[in-house]
Amino acid sequence: MEEKDVLFGLGDPNDAYAQYFDGQSYLKRLTATGGPMANVTFEPGCRNHWHIHHKSGQILLCTMGRGYYQEWGKPAQELKPGDIIHISPEVKHWHGAAKDSWFTHISVEIPAEGSSNEWLEAVSDEEYNQLK
Repeated sequence: MEEKDVLFGLGDPNDAYAQYFDGQSYLKRLTATGGPMANVTFEPGCRNHWHIHHKSGQILLCTMGRGYYQEWGKPAQELKPGDIIHISPEVKHWHGAAKDSWFTHISVEIPAEGSSNEWLEAVSDEEYNQLK
């Protein structure tokens, strides 16, 4: 995969949030005000940990590759370019790349006063490796 293949560019290694990811991700901020947006790219096999957006939600606009999104207690769903995921506040979830594919989505934060993210446990290898 080359940077030119990513619609908005690969961005920089996502070092600020690396502790909440298994594998390498890249972040390119697209906006900082209003509804902050970022281009997030995951190397094959990379996924973030379970997490919750308190008081606000998130929208994922899938732009490249193949990935997954899963809410706690529900089966994971496969993601591909053109898919849109709306994550309601207080929903425990994770998202990331398939084992064999790069994956990119635009993350849109829904602004809300007093909002925060709570990062939780990693998605287990056993759980993740069951995905096709």
